[in-house]
Parts: sequence; C-alpha cells; structure tokens
Amino acid sequence: MKKMIKWGILGTGTIATKFCTGLCALQDAQIYAVGSRTQASADRFARRFAISKAYGSYEALASDPEVDVIYIATPHTFHMENALLCLSHNKPVLCEKPFALNAAQAEKVFDLARQKNLFVMEAFWTRFQPLATELLSRLSSGEFGAVRSVSAAFGFEEELGPQGRLLNKNLAGGALLDVGIYTLSYAGMIFGEAPSSLTSVARIGDTGVDEQNAILTQYPSGGIGCLQSAVTADIPNDAQIIATKARVDIPEFWHAETAYVFPKEGQPYEIHLPFMKNGYEYEAMEVMDCLRQGKVESDILPWSHTLQIMELLDRCREQWGLQYPQE
Repeated sequence: MKKMIKWGILGTGTIATKFCTGLCALQDAQIYAVGSRTQASADRFARRFAISKAYGSYEALASDPEVDVIYIATPHTFHMENALLCLSHNKPVLCEKPFALNAAQAEKVFDLARQKNLFVMEAFWTRFQPLATELLSRLSSGEFGAVRSVSAAFGFEEELGPQGRLLNKNLAGGALLDVGIYTLSYAGMIFGEAPSSLTSVARIGDTGVDEQNAILTQYPSGGIGCLQSAVTADIPNDAQIIATKARVDIPEFWHAETAYVFPKEGQPYEIHLPFMKNGYEYEAMEVMDCLRQGKVESDILPWSHTLQIMELLDRCREQWGLQYPQE
C-alpha cells in the first residue's frame, strides 16, 4: 500500500475546486486541510469536500504538522508570497501557474526550496495528462518524424469588468499570464528545448494589460512556434504539430483527451485517452510519486523548465513595455 499523502489547499476559488475534484479520484490522497483568508470561506470549502481541518488563515494551514504538501490556488500576484510561507514552515509545494510574476520571483522560491531541501513544482496540469504523455512518447519514437512547427492558441471573449482579475493590472491581469503561458509551455514541451529567438506583439487595453498577443519563436532545431492568446477575442483553443511524417491536430489542447493524426502515408487515425476524473489528478499523482521518492523536483517538469518559461514571459512583457505594479 502506498503511503497516504495529506494535502493542504491554500485558497478556495474556482481552480482549487477543480483540483480537489481531481484529487478525490486518488485513493492514496487525502484532502486533509484547507486555508483561506476568512474562516467562513474555509468552512464552506471544507464542507463541500468533507475536509477535516479548515483554517481562517494561510499561516495556520502552513503550520499544521499533519499536512504533507500544500497546493497553492491563489491569484498570480500572491504565488511567491504564499510559496515562501509554505516553504518556511517546511511544507512541499505545488503552485498554480504562472509560478510567479517573473523569473526573479521564481528564483526566490526555488532558492528557499533548495536551502530547505523541499519539493516544489509548478502546476502545469496539461503536461501530465495521458494524451500529452502519449504524444511525447510517439514523437520520441519517431512516429511523427521531426517537428517543424507548433501552433497553439488559447483565447476567449467575455464581458470583463475593468476591475475583474483578468483586466486588472494590479492583479497581473491580461492574456499572457492567464492563458498565454499554456501556449508557450506547450510549444516548449513538444520541442523539448528553449527557443533561440522570440518576437511578440500585443494589444494593450485601457486598463494597461495585454488583451491579446501573438508570439513567434524559433528553436535551435530550426522549428518554429506560432502562438496566440487573448481574453477579449474568441480564438480557437487548438494546437497543431507539423512534422516530417504527419500532422497532429489537438483540439482544446490544454485539456485534450483526443488528438487527430494525418500521416503523409497511410490513413488518418485518432489517439483517445480519457481522464480518470477531470485531468487535474495527474499532476497530483506526479507530486505524490516525487514525495515518496524523496525528490525535490519533478523529472518531468523540473525547476529549469519553469524558470525558462518565466524568462520567456518576462521577455514578451519587456517587448511590450508592460510592467506590473508589484515589480
């Protein structure tokens, strides 16, 4: 029998609900405690998931000696602060993406984790989903040939108030950190390397954040990435891999269960790998495997990859002249 891992959940918003829904599918995981900024919010969340401990502060959650690992589900601007709090109480951390506001903040978190010999990982759930794992395996085997280009887009158009999180500069709003990170991370996952060049443009809205952006990357292999994201434009949320032996289409790539393969020779076929629950369970499984093995970082999503992506996000914002007040 695997050792039961007791999870603490820091934050009680939408993403925390999704993560806990996935976590419920794992028999070796227990949602043991939740922490919020108010006791009432913690109590409501605890009732929903039958959590035994509910704390009205993040400090109280991090101080609980029974908690094995903490999942951070707060807004972007608080990720570094919350991660440092958890690590200072000797708690391993799974932190929602973006891992921090910038690479310098990410370095601070990793430095403390290194000093304390504690596990930390960014919660890029797409990377651990069965379809992503299978596509990487088939790419490695040569089934699709050499990758020539990756295109990925993630956007939506909603009625967004200027003070809402997505358009609020004080909350690091905009498309890049919310959904653009998916496109950059996905391209990096497929190419397996950092780009050698990056050029980007953005439409900066009235609130001072990027409402829409486009990123063009080139990799040492010669491959090219064409990436788009938006919070005020309804663009297709799909990815496409163009390789020398096949084209692979991945609708809704960020949580895909099916990919469509169009070989240059032979008949088209699909790869379908459904989730056990909702897709969030797989990143939790990786965290728990690493904890049981005494690792401080995941081999699949190491600290170096998170820093690489944060540096690329920083470069994009530098090209647009976009800086957050907290910086």
